[in-house]
Amino acid sequence: MSLTADDVEKVALLARLMLSPDELESMTAEMQQIVGYVDQLAEVDTTGVEPMAHAVELRNVTKDDNVAPSLPRAEALANAPKHNDEGYLVPAVLGD
Repeated sequence: MSLTADDVEKVALLARLMLSPDELESMTAEMQQIVGYVDQLAEVDTTGVEPMAHAVELRNVTKDDNVAPSLPRAEALANAPKHNDEGYLVPAVLGD
């Protein structure tokens, strides 16, 4: 697949970029190289290769949830600009 300056200009428009003629020429060459690399990847035989979401296996690295004493409510609300005895007070966003 080959890219033209018109293709790059359309992508720039979609990205809301204003490219000068020199930048357009440069970006066309660079994007053409990228497309060339993707074309090379398309030539690789992937028969029997299972699709995956990540190149390396990921595992959950979060620690276990353990019940622990909480911060006292008064201390948690101490720096809030507006609060009552139960929680933070914020302006209504959905009306009355």
